[in-house]
Amino acid sequence: VQLQASGGGSVQAGGSLRLSCAVARSIFRGNDMDWYRQAPGKQRELVARITSSGTTNYADSVKGRFTISRDDAKNTIYLQMNSLKPEDTAVYYCHVVFFWGQGTVVTVSS
Repeated sequence: VQLQASGGGSVQAGGSLRLSCAVARSIFRGNDMDWYRQAPGKQRELVARITSSGTTNYADSVKGRFTISRDDAKNTIYLQMNSLKPEDTAVYYCHVVFFWGQGTVVTVSS
């Protein structure tokens, strides 16, 4: 398995969750890494990206609430999600090169 995502769950609006994605060492180094999400009935969308040099980019809908980070020692990327809203409900996927994690479900209730 190249990517293994975890950390999803159910929270109330305003709550927080942290997603993790363990990445195979062979593809971790030197690559940009992303979190995507797909809500029911919608297309998959890019949520956040972190480059190999640590530069981050976010979708406008999550700016100021979500933080992507990487731990090079653990070959893991994270997505810290704060101030969650019902519209953040989706399956979240980590992505590196052309590999996808299995998805982890985030449900935010109002």
